[in-house]
Amino acid sequence: MTTIRVGIIGTGNISGIYFKNLREFEGVDVVACADLDVERAKAKAAEHGVPKGCSVEELLADPNVDLVVNLTIPAAHAEVCLRALESGKHVYVEKPLAISREDGRRILETAAAKGLRAGSAPDTFLGAGIQTCKRLIDEGAIGEPLSAVAFMMSRGHEHWHPSPEFYYQKGGGPMFDMGPYYLTALVSLLGPIQEIAGMTRITHAERTISSKPKAGQKIQVEVPTHVAGTLRFGSGAIATMITSFDIPAGSTLPNIEIYGTQGTLAVPDPNTFGGPVRLKRFGETEWTDIPVELPYAGNSRGVGVLDMANAIRENRPHRANAELAFHVLEAMHGFHDSSDSGTVYRMESGCESPAPLHARA
Repeated sequence: MTTIRVGIIGTGNISGIYFKNLREFEGVDVVACADLDVERAKAKAAEHGVPKGCSVEELLADPNVDLVVNLTIPAAHAEVCLRALESGKHVYVEKPLAISREDGRRILETAAAKGLRAGSAPDTFLGAGIQTCKRLIDEGAIGEPLSAVAFMMSRGHEHWHPSPEFYYQKGGGPMFDMGPYYLTALVSLLGPIQEIAGMTRITHAERTISSKPKAGQKIQVEVPTHVAGTLRFGSGAIATMITSFDIPAGSTLPNIEIYGTQGTLAVPDPNTFGGPVRLKRFGETEWTDIPVELPYAGNSRGVGVLDMANAIRENRPHRANAELAFHVLEAMHGFHDSSDSGTVYRMESGCESPAPLHARA
C-alpha cells in the first residue's frame, strides 16, 4: 500500500484529535506540521512524534508532503487551501470550506485545474451513527422521507472556549460554526438542497467572555446569532432548521429527526460519530433502539482524510469532497441571504449524496 504523506497546517485546539487519529489510521503518515507560531508547531511535532515542525512556507515547499490538512481559523481556510493546491498538494480543510462563496468556487476550480483532490470537514457523517441512519433510509425503514427537523440550540461559546471572539465575527455565528454538521448530515441522508427560506437576528450586540483566560473581555457581535429557516430538497423533502447561540436555559428539541411515509428516524448528534439511533415505525407504540455496529463510532475526526487518501490510491471519488462542502457553504449563505432580502434563496450548486460507508474507509 502506498502511504499518503500528510502535512498539518494549524496546530490549535482541534489539531490534537487529528494528530492522534491520523497516526493510528493505516495508509496515512503525518510527516510535518506547521503554524504561524513555529515554536508551537515544533512543540506539537515533538508531542505527537511528527518528524518535522516548521513554518507554513517550509511545509508547502516540502516535496515529501502529498496532502495538506488545513486546520487554520476559518478566515484563513481559503488562502491556505489555495496555496496548498498551487504547491501541487491535495488539500483537506476543517469546516467550513471557505467563508465566501467566491473563495469556495476558487478552491473547486483550482483543484480541478491542477488535477488535485480537495476535501472538507465535517466527516462526522461517515461515522457509525449517521451511516446507520443512511442504511435504514436506503432499506426503506421509514418509507419515503417527507420532512425533517434539525436543531442546534446553544448559549454560545464565550462560556467555555479560551478564545471565542472569532465565533462572533465574519465567518462565525451558529450557522457557520455548527451548520456544516447539520446540513452535511441532511444532504447525506436526503440529497442536495433546492431552496431555502430563512430568518436571522443578532440578539445581543455585545457579549462578555466568562471563560478563562479572557474572562470579562467584551466581544462585538458582527453576525446573526439566531438563524431559522426551511429547506426544500431535490427529493421533495422539506426540513425545518434552527441554529442558535441564544438559548441560555437549554432545550429539549431533538438534534435531527426524519419523518417518512412509514416511520420516524431519530438521528444522533451530527457533531459526533456514534449513536444513539432510534426508529419508530408506523403502527408501533414504542421506539426501537437500533444497534450502531458500523465502523467509526468513537471520535474519528480525520476519517475524511483517510477516505480521501484511499480514494487517491483507488482512483474513486472521496466522500467528504469539496463539492459537498461548497453546496453546504452556499446553503449557509442562503439562510442569511433569504433573511436579508425577504425572498426565497434558490441554490445554484448541486452535489452527489456521498456513497454509503459500510466498511472501514
